Amino acid sequence: MSTSPTRHLIRYGGTFAPDLIARAEGSHLYTESGRRLLDFTSGQMSAILGHSHPEVVATVQRQVATLDHLFSGMLSQPVVDLTRRLAESLPEPLDKALLLTTGAESNEAAVRMAKLVTGKHEIVSFTRSWHGMTHAAAAATYSSGRRGYGPVAAGNLALPTPNAYRPDFTHTDGSLDWQRQLDFGFEMIDAQSVGSLAACIVEPILSSGGVIDLPPGYLRALKDKCEQRDMLLIVDEAQTGLCRTGEWYAFQRDGVVPDILTLSKTLGAGLPLAATITSAAIEATAHERGFLFFTTHVSDPLVAAVGNTVLDVLIRDELDERARTAGELLDAGLRSIAGRHDVVGDVRGRGLMQGIELATDRDTKTGADELGAAVTRRCYELGLHMNVVQLPGMGGIFRIAPPLTATDDELRSGLEMLDQAIGECVA
Repeated sequence: MSTSPTRHLIRYGGTFAPDLIARAEGSHLYTESGRRLLDFTSGQMSAILGHSHPEVVATVQRQVATLDHLFSGMLSQPVVDLTRRLAESLPEPLDKALLLTTGAESNEAAVRMAKLVTGKHEIVSFTRSWHGMTHAAAAATYSSGRRGYGPVAAGNLALPTPNAYRPDFTHTDGSLDWQRQLDFGFEMIDAQSVGSLAACIVEPILSSGGVIDLPPGYLRALKDKCEQRDMLLIVDEAQTGLCRTGEWYAFQRDGVVPDILTLSKTLGAGLPLAATITSAAIEATAHERGFLFFTTHVSDPLVAAVGNTVLDVLIRDELDERARTAGELLDAGLRSIAGRHDVVGDVRGRGLMQGIELATDRDTKTGADELGAAVTRRCYELGLHMNVVQLPGMGGIFRIAPPLTATDDELRSGLEMLDQAIGECVA
């Protein structure tokens, strides 16, 4: 007698795809039944080199056979090399790295460090933020998952999200007045603060929040607000870091350097690897004050070796430039779809991290949760895995993040399936 594949699984949010996945290669997934799916989400927005990249496979096979895991107080050459290379890829003074496993863990370490170094405890983050499901990371997450779990860490304050498609503060032409919104946001924060503002943590592009790209200049102005209050700026580049936006790091566009940078998903290209990176001065103060972040897999050699291979491929194949040119193709294709379908209200993003927002009425920008779900299902039937943020009011927003190794033909194929799915669902 057959049983449901989910019978013994705890459901952890969202819904499960209808098929079991048997294998993955490059930009495609293959189901147990033999169907091929084009993966437009890079797995969990992570597999920037595609699935089963031969050099990553070779690294895993070699490393797991020689040195896979160590006591947390022991170091290995892959860890030493990766921390050095990350520092070399970043502007000064970011030159100290802690290697961990997940984005939540790297954000947890960043917040913990910021509190210890500043001697303060209040943390600011966007109203549509997502920073993870561990204690401090979840407390700084506002897009979902706050209700029903009891008190979060004390001192978490929300900053209005600068959404250019749905602006709350506007210029006379109706466009977003993000500077006035930012000023207002910090007026509210100052009014609520008990005088213990430690840090502000933000994503350069809010992914789970709806693929909301911070306006040019916003990050610089935000850093100024933090400096005025002796706060640290933590930039969470879990999804934007390492070439996805067409630059090595998304914060570089605004000419600003965060006090602490967190990386995860893209660093391991699908394997569990993350990093918290800061300056020598901040690290020294944290160490003097007894910074503690022992975890089971801190500084593990296996995934560190994979991280080095990821950097090798990104550099050799110039995947920052590839993300720029492929992003132009993707953007043009999405805008072409918007020109054919009135339900596509907005196209946004950078490089190979883009999104579209569906609206049942372009003038009123009425949300399209049900239509978004229908388009997602039809894309899947056609052979395209698309990601929709299935939260109330955001069900019609698609996150599109193909691997940086996706070919132009694969991008065009995905765009064609998305075009067909929208057309059939609104007919």
